[in-house]
Amino acid sequence: MVEVADCVSAALTIDVPAEELFAVLADPTTHAAIDGTGWVQESVDRAPLTEVGQLFRMDMYHPDARDGDYQVVNQVHVLDAPRAIGWRTGYDPEGDGNLEFGGWFWRYDLEPKSPNATRITLTYDWSAVPNTIRDHLEFPPFPKTHLPNSLNHLAALVRGD
Repeated sequence: MVEVADCVSAALTIDVPAEELFAVLADPTTHAAIDGTGWVQESVDRAPLTEVGQLFRMDMYHPDARDGDYQVVNQVHVLDAPRAIGWRTGYDPEGDGNLEFGGWFWRYDLEPKSPNATRITLTYDWSAVPNTIRDHLEFPPFPKTHLPNSLNHLAALVRGD
């Protein structure tokens, strides 16, 4: 895992074409299996991610959240099939559709190494998180092993392990 100020990333080469990896990442129903922290529970919105600005909701769990269960709303901010996909995470505090974003995002960059192998880099960036949030949350909010583990889960999923 590489750590730069307010950003961490990990990379893995997977013996799968970039198009297949991208299709899995663009399917929100696969995200719980890829995650590995146990926080991502289930995708509420099941449509494939196809355009910048698209929203998709995920049911989440974290023991530090009130009642444990909560929901996030992700907004696709990068979509360049089959090379890159990313989303920023937010929420709907009043349940009225007025979204707020915390300043962090997830991004996957896919680099074909051969017709059947792809180097994938997963990045978590919290550089835009305001101090009002940093005062209450530690970043990154997961252990250093999370990103490499997540890539290994992705590899197992696309290989059918």
